[in-house]
Amino acid sequence: MKWSLDADHAIKKVPFFARKKVRKKVEDFVAQKKKTSVELSDVNELKKKFLSKGGMEKEIKGYEVTTCFGGAGCPNTANSGTRLAKNIETIIEKENILSFLKETVKGDLKFHHEFRVSLSDCPNACSRPQIVDIGIIGAVLPDICDEGCTLCRACVEVCDENAITLDEDNEKPLIDYDRCLMCAKCIKVCPTGTIVEKEKGFRVMLGGRLGRHPRLAIEIAGLHTHDGVLHIVQKCLKFYKEKSKNGQRFSHILSSVDQVVT
Repeated sequence: MKWSLDADHAIKKVPFFARKKVRKKVEDFVAQKKKTSVELSDVNELKKKFLSKGGMEKEIKGYEVTTCFGGAGCPNTANSGTRLAKNIETIIEKENILSFLKETVKGDLKFHHEFRVSLSDCPNACSRPQIVDIGIIGAVLPDICDEGCTLCRACVEVCDENAITLDEDNEKPLIDYDRCLMCAKCIKVCPTGTIVEKEKGFRVMLGGRLGRHPRLAIEIAGLHTHDGVLHIVQKCLKFYKEKSKNGQRFSHILSSVDQVVT
């Protein structure tokens, strides 16, 4: 659907975590009026309706699971989280977070009350997993095999973290795992297959948020399997429902990741 410049400018003022949802709501609203383009008047009309008493609460489902564009064929994908995102949403739906929020939050529910999970298929983290309740990043741990290296430097040049150097005496690359973000770029560009995949999984971060007192999520050590991530999500939701009072965010009740994962 086409958007006028004024309407598009107005929608960009919506917080990023709700923008996609609001844009879709506006387009549905306009389609119901049998129009084919969105004007600023449509945005303002829906905004007035949305901000009326109880208007926002009708749109809240209690949680949000977002993903990056990796599933659409992004060349930077390290490990796709598409299937994982669906499984996580199923788990959250079973926990009925919306009912939990309605029972524990005083007054109307707002979008900031929702439990948020964000998945990115690579360390570029386009979906901003560092500032949500549970952030997940697809990752691949590289390794050096016995296949001969030609010292072509492709791996060195592609690594933005300067995590790879060449041992010219032994004719092989060396990986500094303290710098490595497990993006898999070095594996993809290696023409000889000297750098290979050792392990594929997901990095997991907990307790990020924006707002008046922002905080970056704390990463759980290690690379986690698909099932391992689901287990962490289940433990986080259990902890959240046990400890959160009156709409407290997950990050406000989490002082350390050990509270959840141990």
